[in-house]
Amino acid sequence: MNLSTAISGVTFPSCFMNAAGALCVTQDELESLGRSDAGAIVTKSMTIEARQGNPEPRYYGFLGGSINSMGLPNLGYKAYAELIPHLKRFGKPVIASVAGLGEDDFPTIAEYINAAGPDLIEVNLSCPNIPGKPQIGYDPDASERLLKRVRPKVTVPMGVKLPPYFDPAHHQVMGAVIGRCGVDFLSLINSVGNGLVVDPERETVVIKPKGGFGGVGGRIIKPVALANVRAFFKFFEGKMPIIGTGGIVEGIDAFEHFLCGASAVQIGTVLV
Repeated sequence: MNLSTAISGVTFPSCFMNAAGALCVTQDELESLGRSDAGAIVTKSMTIEARQGNPEPRYYGFLGGSINSMGLPNLGYKAYAELIPHLKRFGKPVIASVAGLGEDDFPTIAEYINAAGPDLIEVNLSCPNIPGKPQIGYDPDASERLLKRVRPKVTVPMGVKLPPYFDPAHHQVMGAVIGRCGVDFLSLINSVGNGLVVDPERETVVIKPKGGFGGVGGRIIKPVALANVRAFFKFFEGKMPIIGTGGIVEGIDAFEHFLCGASAVQIGTVLV
């Protein structure tokens, strides 16, 4: 069976890959992805400075899903820039995921990481787990301002990782923003932010940061992910490549993403 796909002119040997955040922080984890059957190596979303992330416990798996407030643990963008040429030796596309704690961080990181030669760059506008930092993806004006600053810094295909949207009006507004900013592909969706899981036996929340609030992932969010993939596929009339993320446990889950318009899928919770 041929599982290859193409996104923005880049060929992937398989349509299955990790999501940014899943087994992709350290050099060893990234090299393991390189040796695996994954169709790409997706880095952890990187910030200016290295981050240890939020205090433990910050991840909890439950039947049908997970909740986390990891806090973007990563090596810092310069460390990933050094790793990218090595990772490309595995012969599969490298997607560098760019984040930031402020708008000025994104163009700085994007320009530096672009020079390292990744095959694609993903701009993460949707991390829900930094205390005191709202998701940029829920602010259309800030998203447009940021993307228009980043786009000139990037010479490879540039994608955007978006949070889930729950109203057709939001799909329309963000679709228009994406269309004006020279975006080449979309990654849909990040975790559903600010969920809460309680352990009734211990009578407390299951993760420590943010009072127990965190991003919900896994199969439980698949209907939300499929809805966003389909909504943006329809908005762009099938002309915008989409990587579907959310609720992929078995092949049938990936097939549903493809039926909704995805060209490839990323896997998160199952790999953690």
